[in-house]
Amino acid sequence: MLTIATGNKAVAAAVKEVRPSVVAAYPITPQTEIVEQIAEYVTTGELDCRYIPVESEHSAMAACIGASVTGVRTFTATSSHGLMYMHEMVNWAAGARLPIVMANVNRALGPGWNVWAEHTDSLQERDTGWLQVYVSTVQEAYDATIMAFRIAEHRDVLLPVMINLDGFVLSHSMQRLETLHPGDFVPPIDLPHAIDTEHPAGYGTLTGPDDYFRFRWDIERSMRRSVGVIAETERDFAERFGRSYGTAEEYRYEDADVVVIALGTLGKEAEVAVDKLRAEGIRAGSLRIRWLRPFPELDLGDRDLVVIDRDYSFGFGGILAHSLKSKYRVDPYSVIAGLGGQEVTFDDIASFVREHKPGEERWFGVNGNV
Repeated sequence: MLTIATGNKAVAAAVKEVRPSVVAAYPITPQTEIVEQIAEYVTTGELDCRYIPVESEHSAMAACIGASVTGVRTFTATSSHGLMYMHEMVNWAAGARLPIVMANVNRALGPGWNVWAEHTDSLQERDTGWLQVYVSTVQEAYDATIMAFRIAEHRDVLLPVMINLDGFVLSHSMQRLETLHPGDFVPPIDLPHAIDTEHPAGYGTLTGPDDYFRFRWDIERSMRRSVGVIAETERDFAERFGRSYGTAEEYRYEDADVVVIALGTLGKEAEVAVDKLRAEGIRAGSLRIRWLRPFPELDLGDRDLVVIDRDYSFGFGGILAHSLKSKYRVDPYSVIAGLGGQEVTFDDIASFVREHKPGEERWFGVNGNV
């Protein structure tokens, strides 16, 4: 069905189609619309699930963990400080190998208090064992949410998945949305280590030095296996529903001399900048990273790279730029832009390309010490 929706409502609509058994909910701007819409689906009977309005984000993830360990499908959503508050349980969910799906609406961290888009919240969770996908349109938010359940629950993965969408820029923007009925695209969940209440057992939670590292390796092994599961899932999705995705989205990339790399909506905005630069005779292209975990295999060649980070690791640099630098031994022009919802237009992105200086870092909007 063709409709118009916000990014938040697209996520909620996708959750309705996948029909989780448990949704744990705690409101936080700019995510609240997701759990509100799901609550409406439950109230009207469009979604038959246990909807748990908890007292905090920490409790939301704890409730999902408790439900997931019994072998049922679970979902929650959060943002910014809510994600920070549930950090302990985010680690626990991955370590317990529970295929929880969570939408995170990217928002800056305070102080100073700010409710606009930034990626530092989710990037602080990049080493917890969660798969992470960053979306750029309402349609992609919907499709990625449906695929996330299949990927997370696959026997070769059994790890949680976080869908990230930019606060307000995407979460509250109205765009075209084509909904679908996934049918058997997302099969019933079958958790091999689910608690069996008919056969109760005791579990020791302390893991000694002889075994702990084995559990860590098992997470990494599944993260590596998820590469193939993601590819197979996206391929099947394209065949069934006609929309194609990959670990990264290229735009006028093949013959480009200089490439803009970014996450989320800035990666989509870069496409307009590329067209503008091409009209000026500059062979530019763009590469929007979708899956940050597992980190994608990319063919960067010998192109100049302009990497836009809507985040920052203090004392280190832009997280995406330094991830690419570390993995691929490249020396990008690192641009820090869009923090706290700072406006970054395609004209701004085009200017980053025109002035790019490999190996240097620029803070957009900062002159001197201000």
